[in-house]
Amino acid sequence: MSFLQLLWYAVIGLLFALFLVLDGADLGIGMATRFLAYTYDERQQLLRTIGPHWDGNEVFLIAAGGSMFASMPLWYASLFSGFYILLFLVLIALIFRGVSFEFSENAETKKGRNAWMWTNFFGSFFTPFLFGMLFTAMIQAVPMDAQGNIFASFFDVVNPLSLLGGVALTALCLYQGLHYATLRTSGLMRYHAATLCGNLYWAAYPVEILFAIALYFQTNFYENHLIATLVFLVVIVATTVWGHIATIRDREWSAYIANTLTIFALVALLFVGLFPNVLIATNPAHTISIVSASASPYTLGVMTIVLCVLLPIVLIYFAWSYISQWHRVSLQEVQEDEAGY
Repeated sequence: MSFLQLLWYAVIGLLFALFLVLDGADLGIGMATRFLAYTYDERQQLLRTIGPHWDGNEVFLIAAGGSMFASMPLWYASLFSGFYILLFLVLIALIFRGVSFEFSENAETKKGRNAWMWTNFFGSFFTPFLFGMLFTAMIQAVPMDAQGNIFASFFDVVNPLSLLGGVALTALCLYQGLHYATLRTSGLMRYHAATLCGNLYWAAYPVEILFAIALYFQTNFYENHLIATLVFLVVIVATTVWGHIATIRDREWSAYIANTLTIFALVALLFVGLFPNVLIATNPAHTISIVSASASPYTLGVMTIVLCVLLPIVLIYFAWSYISQWHRVSLQEVQEDEAGY
């Protein structure tokens, strides 16, 4: 395995992690519109915290898919064809969530506004849940032929580990959104977000225990990467405890950083556990490795140059966009704008 092949495997994991951290907060805010807010103005207060950023954050998802397509085309082809229905449902959830922002603001009736707000909630809920199912189905052995064609049955996609993966990622995104709400809102919304998040953290521990058990029975993580798997599981539990304590003590930034590290640790667990493969076949001879999935050295070399030039620019722009538009959104601000409108 070459350095560039290893580099691009890590880059793809990093891009997915950045998407889940940044857009995970947006998805969590979308879910919080039903758990925290009771009026249209309160829901708008939450949505305004992500208004300037949510569509830009999805760039990292596109970049992850594009990087997979260019650097490891066999992985891309097998994954997107083998789990086509799951990815199609993800796309539907993203589309309806995306249009709901504009349609809810421009709806002419209260009933129409409420319908599009519910659409935003369901799109925000199902996106991380389906992604969690996808990532955890990807690390399990699936029926695959020598050409990389996956013939996944219903239970290859829907099983205890994939359902736990869906629940875990949805919860992480909800926590991320609630932490983000404590940083970007003021008044009662800020207080209610911290209180709800502190209470919901208690549900994380049994899910993490069940997830660790399911990994043992449905993957080869413990067999092939015992130490790394245990280390990342411990890190996930430790950062969850950190986030829980920080939330209870009203240390908002500390709680947000802790949950961010939990998301990074989860992605690292999946990618390290899968290494040196990208897809595992029930017949070991058909398993797709990083080496067999990767593009030519010339392609990887050109992509690395592009990465070194563009990634710093993108990260600087995202940092500037958040810093320049950072302020706490109050309910009064929303109500004044609505009255003026």
